[in-house]
Amino acid sequence: MRSLADRTVDLLVIGGGIIGAGIARDAALRGLTVALVEQHDFGSGTTSRPTRLIHGGLRYLEQFDFGLVRSDMREREVLLRVAPHLVFPLAFLLPLYRPSLVYQLKLRFGMLLYDWLSLDKSLPKRRYLGRAETLTLEPALKADGLVGAWRFYDAQVPYVERLVVENVLDAAEHGALVLNHAAAVSYLRDGDRVIGATVRDDATRADIQIRARYTVNATGPWLDATIAPLRRSARALLRLTKGIHLVTPRATEHAHVLFAESDGRLFFVVPWGTDASIVGTTDTDYRGDPGAAAATESDVRYLQQAARRAFPTAPVEKILFTWAGVRALVREEGVSEGQVSRKHKLFDHERENVRGVLSVVGGKITAYRAIAEEVADTVVDKLSHGAKGRTAETPLPGATPSTFSGNVDAETTAHLRAVYGGLSRNILDIARTDPALTQTICPQQPGIAAELAYAVRAEWACTLGDVLLRRTMFGLRACQGLDCIDSIADRVGAELGWDTDRKTAEIAAYRAEVAPMRLFSVT
Repeated sequence: MRSLADRTVDLLVIGGGIIGAGIARDAALRGLTVALVEQHDFGSGTTSRPTRLIHGGLRYLEQFDFGLVRSDMREREVLLRVAPHLVFPLAFLLPLYRPSLVYQLKLRFGMLLYDWLSLDKSLPKRRYLGRAETLTLEPALKADGLVGAWRFYDAQVPYVERLVVENVLDAAEHGALVLNHAAAVSYLRDGDRVIGATVRDDATRADIQIRARYTVNATGPWLDATIAPLRRSARALLRLTKGIHLVTPRATEHAHVLFAESDGRLFFVVPWGTDASIVGTTDTDYRGDPGAAAATESDVRYLQQAARRAFPTAPVEKILFTWAGVRALVREEGVSEGQVSRKHKLFDHERENVRGVLSVVGGKITAYRAIAEEVADTVVDKLSHGAKGRTAETPLPGATPSTFSGNVDAETTAHLRAVYGGLSRNILDIARTDPALTQTICPQQPGIAAELAYAVRAEWACTLGDVLLRRTMFGLRACQGLDCIDSIADRVGAELGWDTDRKTAEIAAYRAEVAPMRLFSVT
């Protein structure tokens, strides 16, 4: 905090989701001095609640949004290249049930166009599969009326939380000053110009003034609230929609694009990890605090019924947990939720006679790097800096392969690689300093105590939620870490200096954080 108070940075980024983290990284790699602040934890908002796909979006072809699809296809290739430890190719099946000739032709053309818009792709081309081959690949699929399926490829980011953290890590490695659990409570002004913000540190309740030559607001669904003090117009820039997902035991062998029989909406059933599936998503208008969004019974029943019709024997009734997120979409009136464009916009407040600040409106996870590059291009132009972006070619920290060994078994080594990629070497380095850190956290799951220490020491984890949900990924397993929460709290508390009362309060806070996710759990 003191280092932030003693200097004026080139760029202050408010909001530590994937777009804010990406902006901080891009600007830091260009040589700008950067400060990044986040009101809760990095990636704790909408970023951590998606379908976890990196894709162009087949349904955007129906809206003739070819530019968005093409741009996202390019970004998919970039992420497969610079983050191969976090972003993976994923085969999808799109089954056909007694389709009309018109629908068959429409879908064939759509598949051709989807491939054509990604001519530079590294993934396999589309392929049509007959009924028998489709059922061989996916035995759980409803057979009645099935005539075949299209197979095509997109990509998955199973742990999008790690994608955020690695962007922040790389930004910090290149000089960025980063602070989580620190809300921007007001803007600093010099006449009609924004010159930074006052930030309140949640741990100390102390305020600090961060001065900046330029400020970017990347607060996602909180944007309208956080820029209200700067605006004369009361017209919202955002249209908020809620999407929920179910996590169930493994339901299918492959990822599927499906259409709900009740209303024709597209949804996904996607394998996740080694033993789970994600079913989602919904798309309904939302009003209220984005942080309070949660699945409702009608949301859950809608997805269960749609998935059950497609996979009659799949265990979609057994919900491990859910998550709900609020999309920040560029405001459009007169169209349904699903028809609202997923394109982003940059809102320069100079158009309302407020200089020195830019807001990011909307944006998909797939496009985060390109959005960040566009923002940074704007900032360097405003500051006459002139540096070029290089995030399209620069791998994220964990992408660097490494040969490492430690006093852990093969299962733990595989787990570490799956979550941290090349950063696993740092965890094993910590484990070598203390044999106790090689101990498993949970007898039923891979993972070692050194991961908890690493989250606190190197990745700004301050709470059990930070550690479990957004660093180690233990909180995204079936029990969400609750079976071992006391021992986990002991270890994290030892790192952070918690006394007994603080440890009890942190356990209660974690239980409250995951409670909305477990409303419909059947274990």
